[in-house]
Amino acid sequence: MNVMSDPAPTPTLLFVDGDAAYMSVAHHILSTSPGGPFTIIWKHTVQAALEELRANRTVDLVILDNYLPETGGIELLQHMRDEQILTPVMLLTSQREFQLAIEALRFGVEDYLLKDDAAGPVLPRTILNVLERTRLKRKIAEQHRDDLFAQKRTDAIRELVVTICHEFNNPLAAIKISTDIVLRQWLSETERSQMLDLDANISKVEEQIQRLREINFE
Repeated sequence: MNVMSDPAPTPTLLFVDGDAAYMSVAHHILSTSPGGPFTIIWKHTVQAALEELRANRTVDLVILDNYLPETGGIELLQHMRDEQILTPVMLLTSQREFQLAIEALRFGVEDYLLKDDAAGPVLPRTILNVLERTRLKRKIAEQHRDDLFAQKRTDAIRELVVTICHEFNNPLAAIKISTDIVLRQWLSETERSQMLDLDANISKVEEQIQRLREINFE
């Protein structure tokens, strides 16, 4: 029997752009792209985009035009950083602006694309590259978090073992010394046998503690 795997979820793209003509072109490109399908959300302003990001945690990528009505795209990046919205962003601009690229990268923008280049097959290809790159980053971050948790758990167990060994050693040493002293005294056969059994059991506990110390937690 063939088991059908669940289809990959459709990436949700949030376009933040005030240019209706460009959005029509972008929508057509993405709807016919072999890399699709894509779910497309379009917002005209920074405020509308922020409200969408606050309410919709399924957005996979923000595609942000730097030239928005009444403001620039950098303002949205600032709000996203202030509000700890970690959705990846790809910045679109009409001009080659080196300083803008540097500032955008400072806010963690994943890619920077000219609008002229984003009016053809470069757009879906870049989107897919960004989505894959962020997926790998997230996977690496999750693995790092798991490794860190495992290391902290190992450290905690190691500390507990050290504490257990320390707490047992002192009373065991005192009991062993006391047993040795008693065994030097005159004892009946029954009493001596009991003390020897006690001494043997103490030695067994000491062996177990030594084994505990030698556990490799790596």
